[in-house]
Amino acid sequence: MNKTELIDKIAAGAGLTKVDAKKALDATVEAIKGALKKGDKVQLVGFGTFDVVKKPAREGINPATKQKIKIAAKKVAKFKAGAELADAVNK
Repeated sequence: MNKTELIDKIAAGAGLTKVDAKKALDATVEAIKGALKKGDKVQLVGFGTFDVVKKPAREGINPATKQKIKIAAKKVAKFKAGAELADAVNK
C-alpha cells in the first residue's frame, strides 16, 4: 500500500474527504517525526512504539574492495509492533 492508497482508506474509514485525510496523515507523520527528532518515544497502544536508538561507531568491510572501513555512529528510528498488531498480522 502506498501513501495515496492509505489516504483513500483513511478517507473512507473516517468519513473524510481525501484532502482532509491527507492533511491528517501528514500532520500525524510530522508529529511522530518531530517527537523522534527531540529523542522522545511515541507509543500508540495496540499499534506499536516508535523510538530512536543510538548505533555506535564500528568497523566494517567494503564488499567490493575487501578493505576495512569505519562506519560512523548514528541514530536510527526503530518501530516495535504492539501485541494487537502482531496478533492481527499472525492470523
